[in-house]
Amino acid sequence: MNAGLPPWLHEGAKVFDPGVEREAIVQFIGEWQDPYTNRRFPNAVFLRPPSGGREWIANNPRVLRKADR
Repeated sequence: MNAGLPPWLHEGAKVFDPGVEREAIVQFIGEWQDPYTNRRFPNAVFLRPPSGGREWIANNPRVLRKADR
């Protein structure tokens, strides 16, 4: 389990990211270090659009919501 994140948030979950106003599929949750700033994120959430495309990291994983199915 990832501390501070809701139990429904897991790899493969369909979510809505209000920060970018898009639906996405969770690709990865875990520790990540930004190669440019060396800042560490213990619970980075990587997202990708359901139809494929460019992946992004949720700015604030705590505000992600379950997407409408």
